[in-house]
Amino acid sequence: MADTLKYKRILLKLSGEVLMGGLEYGIDNNTVVAIASEIAELHGLGADVSVVIGGGNIFRGVSSSAKGMERATADYVGMLATVINALMLQDALERAGVITRVISAIEMKELAEPYIRRRAIRHLEKGRVVIFGAGTGNPYFTTDTAAALRAMEMNADVLLKGTKVDGVYDKDPFEDDDAVKYDTLSYLDVLKLGLRVMDSTAVTLCMDNQMPIVVFDIKESGNLRRIAGGEHIGTVVTP
Repeated sequence: MADTLKYKRILLKLSGEVLMGGLEYGIDNNTVVAIASEIAELHGLGADVSVVIGGGNIFRGVSSSAKGMERATADYVGMLATVINALMLQDALERAGVITRVISAIEMKELAEPYIRRRAIRHLEKGRVVIFGAGTGNPYFTTDTAAALRAMEMNADVLLKGTKVDGVYDKDPFEDDDAVKYDTLSYLDVLKLGLRVMDSTAVTLCMDNQMPIVVFDIKESGNLRRIAGGEHIGTVVTP
């Protein structure tokens, strides 16, 4: 079945906010289970799947540093939040029958494996889902940048960004009824227009390495499978 996929090796970036479901903060277990089901379906088609999760549903380093907390310390706390999310998703995936490994950029051997690129690739080759926690392991870098970096390191075919909206808009679609959705964009369009696809470091890294980005609604059942099969879903960012 893997032969029918347009994208065989996929890096999925999930924002922490997606895991909140309808909650104001924290983790909604039903949402985690639903996302795990989507990933399990994609994995069952023969795709190599790795995941990077944000931590904004638990802690936002940037907003906390703006309130007086030291930025580096705030970012490290945010990295720990991503590991919590990674462990939650791992549990849901393994309950769905998918062997999963959590790999952390910050060593915490009781909870996760340390990040070693060749070992992570080997897990993918053995048919395991890999979840990367703790971002890049460095402050001042977002999980968007971590996702772009891991996509390159894993030799992914595409970087999929699962969000709460169905693509990239010129305005916030939740606040402006006349917001216009983009079907396709170039990397330079994203940077010049200041669109909130991913942060500029992540977009530039993808541009330099010709890594396509697809921004889509992760809540819509079947979207992961359809994108991997080549269907145009959401907004595609390419050269």
